[in-house]
Amino acid sequence: MRRLREALGMAPGHVAYGLYAQYGLRVSPDTVASWERGLQTPDSRELTALAGVLWCSPGDLMAAAATLREHRMARGLSPQELARRVGLDAGAYVRMEESGRWRGNERQSEALAGVLGLSLRDYVTATGQEEDLAELLRGAVTTRWQAYVRPAAKLLALPRHHLEDVLEQLHTDYQGRMVSTMSWGTSGAAESTAGDAGRDFLDRIVDHFWAVARV
Repeated sequence: MRRLREALGMAPGHVAYGLYAQYGLRVSPDTVASWERGLQTPDSRELTALAGVLWCSPGDLMAAAATLREHRMARGLSPQELARRVGLDAGAYVRMEESGRWRGNERQSEALAGVLGLSLRDYVTATGQEEDLAELLRGAVTTRWQAYVRPAAKLLALPRHHLEDVLEQLHTDYQGRMVSTMSWGTSGAAESTAGDAGRDFLDRIVDHFWAVARV
């Protein structure tokens, strides 16, 4: 935001004036400076107006989007417009966005990913399903991975054979870490090391999944 403002030769006061003159928003220069320093965050209307004043898109003013709201704002879409484009009632969409849990059907989910330009990883995170994925993956690597192919396939739009390969590889990696840190006649120290290695792998299981899946 600061870089864009300075490139236009504007001071925070000029931005504040533009927000009022063009959009009717009363914002002080101090607030503009606080936005730039990350001490405060503009709401949806303020962000859209700010992008207009600075001649950029809302996405140019945001760090990497994570939530549905952030992805929507980065695309400069209102809740009503996004709901219309994915085939949802606006009120239903807003409730999903506020709760952080997407509950659209398969067709609506595909439309959502298309409109917002979401990768599979972004989609899982934005729709509030990352912990669901982590729970499935922990079960797959610590028990029989084959039992988790079907529930994982419902969550992830991946070819089944590829998903099977990924789950098998994660299972092998996890079991290999555990075996490599233990031996016959395991001492207490070795047990602790194995436990630490296993916990670390499980804590970062979603990152391991995306690294192996390469999507």
